[in-house]
Amino acid sequence: MIEFVHPVLNEEVNAIGGHYVITKEKKLAYKDKQILYFLGYGVVDTSCCGSSGCGYAIVPGFIKKWHTKLTPDTKQYVSQVEPIDENLHPEIARIIRSKEGVLQVHFMVATGDRKVSY
Repeated sequence: MIEFVHPVLNEEVNAIGGHYVITKEKKLAYKDKQILYFLGYGVVDTSCCGSSGCGYAIVPGFIKKWHTKLTPDTKQYVSQVEPIDENLHPEIARIIRSKEGVLQVHFMVATGDRKVSY
């Protein structure tokens, strides 16, 4: 189980080549569980190589305990989530892409800093 700090929505985060914004927090019913996911977009607009962008989803995992506390400093919600088994990633990514029209779905995984995208 992981304590997950919910991101601030609609806050532009600048990076070297552009920016990203997480715009929505959503839940998806999947079998007998609820999946927590976030929608956002990234824009490459300050790069010397041109501009582009895409919509994406970030999936922290299955919700175990919802909004268990607030962070002391920023007052962001914290929930407990369980990472999703990698065997389920392709199916869940397909559902989210179909439902939300995003191009990329990124899963948080419990093993190190590895990121999984579909």
